[in-house]
Amino acid sequence: MAQMTAPPRSATALPAPQATRLRRPSWRDPRLVVGLLLVAASVAAGSWVVTAAQASTPVWVARGTLTPGTPLTEDNVAVAEVRLGGTQLPSYLDATEPLPADLVVLRTVADGELVPRAALGDRADLDAHPVALTVADPGSAVTQGAVVDLWFVPEPGEDAPEPSQLAVALTVVEITKPTGAFAQGQTVVHVLVPQAELPAVLAATAAAGAVRVVPVLGGS
Repeated sequence: MAQMTAPPRSATALPAPQATRLRRPSWRDPRLVVGLLLVAASVAAGSWVVTAAQASTPVWVARGTLTPGTPLTEDNVAVAEVRLGGTQLPSYLDATEPLPADLVVLRTVADGELVPRAALGDRADLDAHPVALTVADPGSAVTQGAVVDLWFVPEPGEDAPEPSQLAVALTVVEITKPTGAFAQGQTVVHVLVPQAELPAVLAATAAAGAVRVVPVLGGS
């Protein structure tokens, strides 16, 4: 006789998990409000940085080389838009303001260079005088604004002394060269000579010999 198998016991019924529904964020949700404020602040900060980086200031720049003693006028300067830091701007001349009156250049300002306030002053602050020197060929390195040394070369002779140095680091303020296709003659170089060295230079120009203008490399 076949043995009957008892039916399996039913497993304990487990509760079915409930599906979680995503809620739409509400405008009253503080997290959403904080997020929007952060985004707006980031956009505003980025816009400010870009605007500040592109901001420029009009300043005066040299129109041609300005040598010591040159009066500062609108004829020898121009306006340029540049980007300067807040600490740099006071060092230069703001072109939104009129040029300072009765000022001259105290040191050489190169063509296109921003005009620094420290390079300007009264004519009385210049302790130098322009002296015209006639030379045969000063060379291409002797230009307006260049720095040169002066040497005296005596006329050759059996007892002629060696060449001697008259002055160092002088600024060339002007050069006058012969013009024309058949121009002949010598070039006149005007240099600024300090008061203390003026007697020796003037004496050399009247002595038997020649005054040579020697450019200082890297001095212009």
